Amino acid sequence: MSRLNRSFQEFDSSPDSQYRRFVVQNSLMRELLRDTYRYRELIWALAQKELRVRYKRSVLGFLWALLNPALMMLVLTLVFGIIMRFSIDHYAVFLLSMLLPWTFFSQSLAYSVESIVGNGDLLKKVKIARLVFPIASVISNIVNFLLSLVPLMVLIFLMRFPLHWTWVYLPIPMLALFLFTLGAAFFFATINVFYRDVSHIVQIILSAWFYFSPIIYSLDLVPSKYRWAFRLNPMLYVLNGFRLTIYYGMLPSVESVAMSFACATASLLVGYGIFRYYESSFVYYV
Repeated sequence: MSRLNRSFQEFDSSPDSQYRRFVVQNSLMRELLRDTYRYRELIWALAQKELRVRYKRSVLGFLWALLNPALMMLVLTLVFGIIMRFSIDHYAVFLLSMLLPWTFFSQSLAYSVESIVGNGDLLKKVKIARLVFPIASVISNIVNFLLSLVPLMVLIFLMRFPLHWTWVYLPIPMLALFLFTLGAAFFFATINVFYRDVSHIVQIILSAWFYFSPIIYSLDLVPSKYRWAFRLNPMLYVLNGFRLTIYYGMLPSVESVAMSFACATASLLVGYGIFRYYESSFVYYV
């Protein structure tokens, strides 16, 4: 048995095996890009529909995209900036610089996890690419995320905090965050088709993940002996560019950018790979 395992490992690490994995990964990415472009109008229509349904019969409507992060910022600033008094200047800006992208990530997962199951009747009646549903869920939250930048800019103006030129760099961390979120959306939407408990488990995971990510605090406040555990969190690298750009007025290092896109690419490849493998059986479980 051990000899068989060694032979398998040697085969798996051989140049031919690595080449095959590279070909499969490239094929998956090309397929994802091709189908996303092919169904782009349907994806946008579904994203608009999701936004309309989300704010249907709401008095404030899309204003909730502005109020939600603002109210969360007020609560967290009161607790950690005034009562517990983290020694961080302009704590509200420090907090929002990571809270806004995190909110996009968490809301995208919360909605996308039900995207396949919630459209089960449509999948049974019409032949349609399954990937449009998780992508539409993520796209709809991009709109919310862009709107949520408005209260951040208002806060910066009111606090007379410098509006750094590094804001022009924001599309780069936004792209990494979008790819990472999309991969996670594919993964959890797939698992939820077979195990409906996943939609509840995701909420628990997100709550724990929030406090494990340096959003309300700086990583410097974590004792050095525990920092290695926090560095295992991929969101640390994906979100890092936002705080550096908005709060510190700095551009991330090449290594930091590489790590963020490495995490994002790995998430997308794994998530979409699993989604693609099981999508043909979705219709039997929804």
